[in-house]
Amino acid sequence: MLLSADSWLHLKLNSVLTVLHSSPKSIFKSTLSIKSVPYNTTTGSLIDTILKANDSGKIKIKKVEDNTASEVEIMVHLKQGVSPDVAIDALYAFTNCEVSISPNCCVIIDETPMFLSVDELLKMSTENTVELLRKELEIQQKVLEEKWHFSSLERIFIENRIYRDIEECETWKAVLTTIDKGLDPFKSQLKREVVEDDLVRLTEIKIKRISKFDSLKADEIIAKIEANLDEVKNNLSHLTEYAIRYFEQILKNHGESRERRTVISQFDTIKARRVAAANVKLYMNQEEGFVGTSLRKDEYVCDCSDLDNVIVFRKDGKFVITPVGDKMFVGKDIIHAAVWKKNDKHMVYNTIYCDGGSGICYGKRFSVTSIVREREYDVTQGNEKSEIIYFTANPNSESEMVTVNLHSSVKARKKIFDFDFSELAIKGRAVKGNIISKYRIRKVVQKEVGDSTLGGRDIWLDENIGRLNTDKQGRYLGSFNTGETILVIYEDGSYELTDFELTNRYKLNEIDMIEKFNTENIITAVHFEGGSRNYYVKRFQVETTTTGRRFSFVSENRGSKLVLVSTDEKPLLEFSYRTKRGDKKSKKENLVEFVEMKGWKAMGNKLGNYLRMSGFKWLEENDEKSEILEERDNTELTLFN
Repeated sequence: MLLSADSWLHLKLNSVLTVLHSSPKSIFKSTLSIKSVPYNTTTGSLIDTILKANDSGKIKIKKVEDNTASEVEIMVHLKQGVSPDVAIDALYAFTNCEVSISPNCCVIIDETPMFLSVDELLKMSTENTVELLRKELEIQQKVLEEKWHFSSLERIFIENRIYRDIEECETWKAVLTTIDKGLDPFKSQLKREVVEDDLVRLTEIKIKRISKFDSLKADEIIAKIEANLDEVKNNLSHLTEYAIRYFEQILKNHGESRERRTVISQFDTIKARRVAAANVKLYMNQEEGFVGTSLRKDEYVCDCSDLDNVIVFRKDGKFVITPVGDKMFVGKDIIHAAVWKKNDKHMVYNTIYCDGGSGICYGKRFSVTSIVREREYDVTQGNEKSEIIYFTANPNSESEMVTVNLHSSVKARKKIFDFDFSELAIKGRAVKGNIISKYRIRKVVQKEVGDSTLGGRDIWLDENIGRLNTDKQGRYLGSFNTGETILVIYEDGSYELTDFELTNRYKLNEIDMIEKFNTENIITAVHFEGGSRNYYVKRFQVETTTTGRRFSFVSENRGSKLVLVSTDEKPLLEFSYRTKRGDKKSKKENLVEFVEMKGWKAMGNKLGNYLRMSGFKWLEENDEKSEILEERDNTELTLFN
């Protein structure tokens, strides 16, 4: 295999990161453990990249400890308040925890060099293996057919005492002719013609073998050969399935202590801009028209990273998007500055502006999803002396009710009136807008903030990598508005409320259930109490509102565990148990009737005094109805009999 830096085949190699707790009872995660390093990377070089990323403000860590001995162990201690999920993403994005190699695979095929992909190599290798297996089976088939042929000849030769006919033959040719003549009545039972070599082999049978010949044993041998022959023929007709079993057998026989060290997984592309730490503060000077991180004496805007972009709106209706810098001139009379996120359709700007040409005031709602950086755009119609009278930025497309005050000198009958931005559709930045007033507006005052007009953000959970996304990848969790959360119930019997930030990472192998949190939902849990060695059922509602903290609703006694959990309105439980005689029976329980709803710390009701309970599972309501109908049908049939 040849390796080339400009190859088309792109592979990512990742180190393995796990989250550790500062103590067994600690709730907030504060330490990351790196258990492996990518190819062509050492622990020293990896630590250097981590420290460099920390110095540049890309990540925020306290210290790095190298505990590597026979196995890799690098401990990364995070600063207080730093999310471990974001920190993990930042390590992949800004350090050598993830590296890329580009192998260029060149192989010789029919004396010609060819560049093949991994898929093509695997396909070619598999097809070659299948062909070799086919030839091997064909050889086995021929060997078995020959073995069956001679075993049948031997049985006929001995059982019919043909060997006695050759006692008076004086020549070798006469011996062979006599044997062939003696086999004539039985040749129709054979699968091929009898050749001279077969006759010679019959003459080589020893007297001792003839004297001890057992016809029943001979039939068993022939039957066994026929069974093996049928198996070989079946494998030939189902060659693909046979090849799969072949590879599985190789893994079983030779795979011990040679387990796979790599993981087949979907690569998660980490966007550096999304996970970059907010390591700088953004300031602005509205009058002079400067924004940047070095203007510490001016107005504070927000925390940001040095990879972010800033959107700036001016009173004259112009706006521009520029990268974060020390000090940048964007134009005088700044009315709004903030970090800009690309393709964010939920960030909606509500604007009222006065057109400099006609003097008419317009209202519009628009979003800025994509744009050319450092290029000026106009919210107004571009006429001279146009200006923005009212402007708000709404991160979740909130509408507004505003009070419009006209100048006292205008001739309008109604100089004060309300205007509802929800009546306006969200359009592009270049749209003209709707007429608010043909007269000059003195001021606009916000009266109330309305609901989101775009609805919530649709969030999906990618079950391959355990991350949230808005790209319709994986399982749909729901539409989320501001303040709504995700309910996560873990297999250890604890629950957690999380926000719907796209940087969240979930270990799905530790999670029993994850869904959009509904305050009205009742959680039904079946759990085993390790102290009393009994099964309990409890029903409760989540009473906590804290996000990012896990609360255990299962006993802390040793051996306690969560068995089943559900948020169904009518949970139906089925389980098995043993009678005193040892007979296995099943039991169904309607848990709504079985236990009342209590607090999340309550133990619940004991499931019963049954022996050796097992096989716990939820039943659908339809399954219960179908079972009732089935029993009814069976009863009717019995009556007719």
